[in-house]
Order: sequence, then C-alpha cells, then structure tokens
Amino acid sequence: MPNDFERIAIVTGATSGIGEATARCLVNAGYGVVGNARTADKLKALESELGRAFHGVAGDAADETVLERLFEATSEHFGRPADVVIANAGRGLGGSVSEADMAQFEEVIRLNVTGTLALLRMAAQRMIDAQRTGYPARAADIVVIGSVVGRNISPFSAVYGSTKFAVHALTEGLRREIGPKGVRVSLVEPGIVVSGFQDVAGYSDATVQGFHERFDPLLIGADIARAIHFILSQPPHVHISDIVVRPTRQDYP
Repeated sequence: MPNDFERIAIVTGATSGIGEATARCLVNAGYGVVGNARTADKLKALESELGRAFHGVAGDAADETVLERLFEATSEHFGRPADVVIANAGRGLGGSVSEADMAQFEEVIRLNVTGTLALLRMAAQRMIDAQRTGYPARAADIVVIGSVVGRNISPFSAVYGSTKFAVHALTEGLRREIGPKGVRVSLVEPGIVVSGFQDVAGYSDATVQGFHERFDPLLIGADIARAIHFILSQPPHVHISDIVVRPTRQDYP
C-alpha cells in the first residue's frame, strides 16, 4: 500500500458511537485506520465507504489474539506500525450496587478492564521500542476513553463506573511509566453522549428521557472525536493527559 497517510491508528469499538465517529474523523484528517468491532458486516460497510484509509478486523476486543491481529494489520495494510491506539471498546451496565447483575458485571469487567489492559500493554511495548529513536521527531499516542462516572460516583451506573475508575487508574499508571520514554498516554472522559450505549447498558426509558430533559442538547460521538483529534494534533513534546467533555448543561456526574 502507498505510505502516504499522516499517521496510522488503531480504533476499537469502531462501528458505533464514539469509535465510529473517531474512525471517520481520523480518516478525514488523513490518517490510516485499522478498526475493530465484533460485527464484520459493519466493518465491511465502513471499508466500502471510507476506502483504503480504513481496514476492519472483526473480533472480540477482549481477545488477545484479536488484539495482536490489529497490530499485524497496520503493517500489512498500511506498510507501517500504528503510532496511535484508541482504546474505546467497552459496554455499560445500568443500576446500583445493591441491584447489580453479577453475570453481566463479569462480562463488563472482561471487556472494559481486562481487554483494555491487554490493549494498553501491547501498545506500550511496541511504542516504547519505536520511540527509542523516534522521539522527539514524531509522536506516539495511546488514548483511552474513560467517563465522567470514572471520577464521580453515579446514582444510575455506580457498578459500571467502578470499571471506569479502574481504567482511569491504569491509564495514569501507564502515563507515568512510559511518558518519560516518549509515549503520550491520554484519558478522555465524556459526559452523556447520545449513542446505542444506553440501550446496551439497560438504562430505562425514563432515565434516558431524564438526561434529555435536564441536559439537552447532549453530546454526540463527533464531539468526542474532535477532542481526540486535538490531543493527537499536538507537537510530540506537548502532552494533553486528561480531557473531560460534558454537555454544557450537565452539572453531575
């Protein structure tokens, strides 16, 4: 493949919500993108629409074999390794601690925490090696999608929020570990974003309607994608480690 892309990015959860918006944003900015999602048909549709700038790898983002394939695909499809990794894949779970669905919580932990840790570990190992000679001439970025409920206890998703507290801790730990080695690690904490997230999380219609009544207009995926692109657009020596993005009227969480 011609090697004419600005940067090469891996984006997990790339067929809906923040992930899809980010993939589109980065392609429009001249990046090559390897996107991951479970649904092969949706990835194929994005490949057809976005052209050679987008390549899909279907599979479970908590499966280390699938994650390894993402890194292999960047070199195979774009001719060079990824210098951007967006850890976006995850799922929500509505409800309080006393009413937690333990079976669902185990799946949320596996995807939101274990899968994210595996992706961060793989990205860090590869980027540290590249930045031994690459920094400060070029940037290497790992961007993790957290949540405002990873810094504030939420009355409607305390159990899900606990996974985001964990992800925030992993992100900051990795920043301290590999920032001095020339790899930027950034956390993006969205407020309420209109997407399919609420349906998957099992939020009631009344809860979602309450979001609209209290906080409209809510965020959309493109709002978060612009924040991610802003982080990536900084010179290699400038590191934006944490951004919180809320709807203007959202006071809490």
